[in-house]
This record gives sequence, structure tokens and C-alpha cells, in this order.
Amino acid sequence: MTSPRDQREIIRDEPLMHRPILAALADGPRTIPEIAAALGRPSSEVVYWVMGMRRYGFVIEEPEANEDGYFLYGRKDAR
Repeated sequence: MTSPRDQREIIRDEPLMHRPILAALADGPRTIPEIAAALGRPSSEVVYWVMGMRRYGFVIEEPEANEDGYFLYGRKDAR
């Protein structure tokens, strides 16, 4: 079993993950677990990247959670 990556490493990877995350959102909004599955990365890492991208305006959060309680995130340029 691999040990979890250091939080600083995960945050440092955010700029490298912009393009893959935006590509995963090309067909429409997705939840964090759906984005993680599309990227083959753990949700615990993807949430850091998506929140950073949300903060700086690369992605937007849908106003309501889905039936499972997850928020959907989409490309800002898709609106």
C-alpha cells in the first residue's frame, strides 16, 4: 500500500492538473468523485485542485447538490 502524498505536493501539482480537469469537464459538470475517476487520481487530491480552480475562476460550482449530496463543478467558459 502506498502512503498518502504530502499535502504540499498535492497543492503544488494544481497548475499541472488544470488542463486534465478542464478536459474531464468538457462534456459537462461532474462531481469530485467523477472527476477523480476520469483522472485516475484519489478524490482527496482532486478536491484540492478543484477548490483551487474554483477560487481562481477556472471552474464554477452548481448552486445545488445532486441527489447523493455532491456538488457539480463545471467549466466557467461553458456558461
